[in-house]
Amino acid sequence: MLRGLGKQLRAYWAYIRRAPGTHIWLLILFATTVALHHVSPHLEHRILRRDSTNLHYLAISPVRVLVTSAFYIAGNGGWVFYFVLYNLFHVPAERWLSTRRWLLVVLVAHVGATYLSEGVLYWAIEHHRAPERARYTLDYGVSYALAGIQAVLVYWITRPWRYLWLAGLLLFYGISMLSARDFTSVGHFSAVLLGLACYPVTYGRTGSWDPALWLRTVSARLRGAARRLDRRAGADGGRGGG
Repeated sequence: MLRGLGKQLRAYWAYIRRAPGTHIWLLILFATTVALHHVSPHLEHRILRRDSTNLHYLAISPVRVLVTSAFYIAGNGGWVFYFVLYNLFHVPAERWLSTRRWLLVVLVAHVGATYLSEGVLYWAIEHHRAPERARYTLDYGVSYALAGIQAVLVYWITRPWRYLWLAGLLLFYGISMLSARDFTSVGHFSAVLLGLACYPVTYGRTGSWDPALWLRTVSARLRGAARRLDRRAGADGGRGGG
């Protein structure tokens, strides 16, 4: 049993080492999530307001808030939810692109979408379509970077499946933007477009993902596992009958 556990731990460590940036980020998100759960709601709001990429702090401390805002989880999804999403999207992207190129896409999506969305909000304030206090609106989280990574993975998926993935992304984030009509939804859609614009980052990268081949492989493995279980059950039954 201990030998099997050790083998699983070594396998997971090897998995982590192939996408170190993603797992370091997840570790930071875990720490900040736990920390915020142990402070008062008033202090939590003060921390998030100070580390938000709103118009006020983008004007006086842009570098700091662009970094710190990406270390908190926004919305209803908890850390476990983002752990799953990071393993579904960030891990394969980092493995495929390399850590440096993956980080470049993350920065382009996070920084670019932040400025585009806040630019829309600034226009709305200047044209009296949003209140002046909107300059201090909380704006933090990791979803812009996630949307950008989801978009750059279009170039990793084989044809024709990549076009279905692209259409799904544009529909999902496009419908959200048209229905919500707020600066956050503009940011998400902008992040998708920025991720697609990162095509030059993918130059020279080999390897691809074929969903159909993956499904056939998984199906074959499941059938093989079922046959092994059937043979083991038959052998155990034979010994019992003797």
